Amino acid sequence: MQNLRAEENSGLKILMAGDSTMAIKDLKDYPETGWGMPFATFFNESVAVHNFAKNGRSTKTFRSEGLWQELIDLCQSGDYVFIQFGHNDESESKVDRYTTPAQYRQNLINYINEVRFKKAHAILLSPVTRRNFNEQGSIKFTHPYSELVKQVAEETKVEYIDMDTLSRDYFTQLGEQDSLVRFMHIAPDLHPNYPNGVKDNTHFNELGAREVAQLVLTELKQRKHPLLQHLRPVDPKHLSLHY
Repeated sequence: MQNLRAEENSGLKILMAGDSTMAIKDLKDYPETGWGMPFATFFNESVAVHNFAKNGRSTKTFRSEGLWQELIDLCQSGDYVFIQFGHNDESESKVDRYTTPAQYRQNLINYINEVRFKKAHAILLSPVTRRNFNEQGSIKFTHPYSELVKQVAEETKVEYIDMDTLSRDYFTQLGEQDSLVRFMHIAPDLHPNYPNGVKDNTHFNELGAREVAQLVLTELKQRKHPLLQHLRPVDPKHLSLHY
């Protein structure tokens, strides 16, 4: 799946900055799916969605590799920039991507300031949860940087979505077994991309990514967000369907 791009840059854009949990995936990695992929399909042709998120990126490497510059060069007045990092910033063992809490905060603030300079709207999101259950049947809190995202959002007065809490509560409610089928858990000899199987409690499959994207959309709906004006129109035949 590719970025959904308008023929010209004059229309409204959603620009996405983040890591593997948001990113567009190559066919060789399927069914791994970043939540930004289904999220892009929610919108009609009046808005172009450009997903710049990449596997393994932190707030530091997203800038040092030029991805942020590509995004901000495309950004124009009135656009929306979704910013979600944390998984890789927190990884002290990976020196190339690790950021200290102070660096992480400042990197987010710098991003916000540059978005505002373009007269666009920054939306900060805390990192989505990992699927790590405790003995009591709840998912463990594993993102110490989530609180930093909230603090930055409050200090800078930008929109904030607490995806850590939303996704952790959602997958906890599903339970260990039902949540498992939303993540990259595949037994050996079932999928050609993973002949030896895979057990991954960080990355989503198609179902998990769609449901996380729906969590974001539900939050926007509760806020009566302006982006709702650009949702894809409902096919009339679908109005006869019920759950």
